[in-house]
Amino acid sequence: MDKPSFTTPGLDAFCLLDTLNLTVTGQAVDVDHAVLECRTSTEFQDSWCHECGAEGIPRGTAVRRLVHVPLGWRPTILHVRVRRYRCPDCARVWREDLTQVGAPRAKLSRSAVLWALKCLVIDRMSISRIAAGLGAAWHTVNTAILATGQQLLVDDPSRFDGVRVLGVDEHVWRHTPFGSKYVTVIIDLTPIRDKTGPSRLLDIVEGRSKKVFKTWLAAQSQAFRAGVEEIAMDGFAGYKSAATEELPDATPVMDPFHVVALAGSAVERCRQRIQQETLGHRGRSGDPLYGIRRVLLTGANLLTKKQTSRLEAVLAAEEHTQVDVTWWVYQRIVAAYRDPDRTRGRDRLKSVIASLSAGVPTALKELTTLGRTLKRRAADVLAYFDRPGTSNGPTEAINGRLEHLRGTALGFRNLGHYLLRALLDTGGFRPLLHSHLR
Repeated sequence: MDKPSFTTPGLDAFCLLDTLNLTVTGQAVDVDHAVLECRTSTEFQDSWCHECGAEGIPRGTAVRRLVHVPLGWRPTILHVRVRRYRCPDCARVWREDLTQVGAPRAKLSRSAVLWALKCLVIDRMSISRIAAGLGAAWHTVNTAILATGQQLLVDDPSRFDGVRVLGVDEHVWRHTPFGSKYVTVIIDLTPIRDKTGPSRLLDIVEGRSKKVFKTWLAAQSQAFRAGVEEIAMDGFAGYKSAATEELPDATPVMDPFHVVALAGSAVERCRQRIQQETLGHRGRSGDPLYGIRRVLLTGANLLTKKQTSRLEAVLAAEEHTQVDVTWWVYQRIVAAYRDPDRTRGRDRLKSVIASLSAGVPTALKELTTLGRTLKRRAADVLAYFDRPGTSNGPTEAINGRLEHLRGTALGFRNLGHYLLRALLDTGGFRPLLHSHLR
């Protein structure tokens, strides 16, 4: 702001009280906190009886204490003087309505809750750190954030509007001594497809199975299901079956990452099998195949001259022929996806699938398994080339952000809390929060 327009200094505006219809009447500043005494603005006094409409008689005041936005790096507390009235006609007694200042029985002002949400969603702070900044208890802050997030985001009836491209994947939300706890995450990939913004988390459902995803789809409105055009997924057959049964008109798209991962897994299993057959033990330092384990999974066009020479020297050995053939198929799949011409890339990958569908020697066990999988999901694999922008990559990105969230919170025990926190963190809440902070 090169030439700002100055106005008369206002403590109410500086302390973010004007939006709450409060005015400061006193202050007490201590080393570790500050207290602001406030009253409601005169024009917003609630002095009329709601029963008979008569004007009430003042009957003194009561003090309501609310945690406010920290000012000057100090936790700030509001002492709001609430006027009490008595109706001379019907003898009804009431207090001023402070709903605009804070929710009923809440311990945080609405400005403090929005400040906490901003710290959580935009600044990626932990609840503990936010509570320390506010000078409030952890449970007080956590309850306020989850309640407001539930109201603004989860209970929003338009949250599922306009979804045309879905992404689905599994996610570990909790590690226990008795095994990991899985959930199914459903992502809205429509903004990625339309190039209008990032993907957003739609929902998290406990479990990972066909039944879980099928039940979730069946619970959605008919308008939502009719609007879904594509579903990006990995190689799990359960998600494919659920999508086919509930959304027969939607096109399943198998993500390139998982197709390449399947081919890379075939290379790894082949290398390990040949390692055992030739040397009789698992890979060790100095073993030829073990030494090129990472080079085998690198794209051929990204290899250095030294890596290429080393790779060729190892694969040239007769006992490593099966690894060489499997690696060559893997490189063909990678090259098909990297082809700048999507039509040509589709034809190249279709050719690879056709070559693996029949005539593969029985000795190449890994390629046989890969060929069966690609043949069964050929339509889903090739659909990627006809629908640019439909990929499960953004779904994996959101999974990564959920991992970061779990680490920041040092783990979760309550799945409901985890769902709310995940939706706040990755559910497209930032634009909505910015609009409330203006």
